[in-house]
Amino acid sequence: MYNILVHLHSVNRWIVLLLIVLALIKSFSGWFGKKDFTDADKKSALFALIFTHIQLILGLALFFISPLVSFEEGALKSEIFRFYTVEHFTMMIIAIALITIGFSLSKRAQESITKFKRVAVFYLLGLIIILSSIPWPFRIPGAGWF
Repeated sequence: MYNILVHLHSVNRWIVLLLIVLALIKSFSGWFGKKDFTDADKKSALFALIFTHIQLILGLALFFISPLVSFEEGALKSEIFRFYTVEHFTMMIIAIALITIGFSLSKRAQESITKFKRVAVFYLLGLIIILSSIPWPFRIPGAGWF
């Protein structure tokens, strides 16, 4: 079960990154191009939000069964345990909260420019935090690209 969840979480990472980048491209082009906020724009932001939340659910399941997460005394002295137990978990929760807030605020906005701006700013902040918190192979020993 653990290996299946790890692989699903790893593959979904790439889907999430792609969808967030697509939503950002649409929102920045709409914002600076002074376009109308269409259903397609809303759907691109919504799909990014949905897959981000799916990633959260997979991540939470892993958090409770992963051998890389430990709350034992002294475990946080290990770089790997600290990363997965505290850093990765906390930063991803913050990133997902920002993306969720951005989508919610854009739904409430009346003007198209404001909708684009809110998606662009909050999704960009979320993406930056996600990219800095992914266990990249060059950052965490033993981590893989998939």
